[in-house]
Amino acid sequence: MLVAFDLDDTLYLERDYARSGFRAVSEEVCGDGNGAFFDCAWKLFVAGNRTRIFDETLAHMGLPADPSNIQRLVAVYRNHQPDIALLPDALECLRQLSRDNDLALITDGYSSAQWQKITALGLRRLISMIIVTDDRGPDWWKPAPHSFVELQGGRPGAECVYIADNPRKDFVAPQDLGWKTIRIRRPDGLWENEPDATVEPDAVVTDLFSLAAVIHQLNVNK
Repeated sequence: MLVAFDLDDTLYLERDYARSGFRAVSEEVCGDGNGAFFDCAWKLFVAGNRTRIFDETLAHMGLPADPSNIQRLVAVYRNHQPDIALLPDALECLRQLSRDNDLALITDGYSSAQWQKITALGLRRLISMIIVTDDRGPDWWKPAPHSFVELQGGRPGAECVYIADNPRKDFVAPQDLGWKTIRIRRPDGLWENEPDATVEPDAVVTDLFSLAAVIHQLNVNK
């Protein structure tokens, strides 16, 4: 069976990546990873700001927030070596499922940032098939079906499952191909409280410890 995973807030917490990135930018701005930039940016993130954190933080510090300065700091954020780790349930799940299944990863996001995460998490040792959609261009970003079609190959869709967290984009393509879909609602995940979209997953979990049993049950009931 093919078992494919999303990355952010599925195998690790994206808030940990944000925290790590803010420390890298704070080091660039203040010479201190725990400096004033980090404090302000992290407070904005925790409060739910996801769009103009750098602009507002620089303005709060009385520093230039011109486009060139913002672009420079965004590059630092996206290219830093993140201090993140697989969640314990994710690591156990990957090791367990790898014994009898083919494992894959499909992840959106800026290519350089996603590959830095993949490296930091050691996923190349655990997952043999990895697609960062940004490597192929915007036409491959989810909910586009191309990544799922490529990974499926000649398998029946019923022999494939995708585990992800974002109901807005993650489940449309695989369900159209006949895959099973499982949504993970992680505590502290960015999409934890987002309601299911038009396409509902086949199952919902809050961690991956029981994933093998959930997949088995979906196959029994297909």
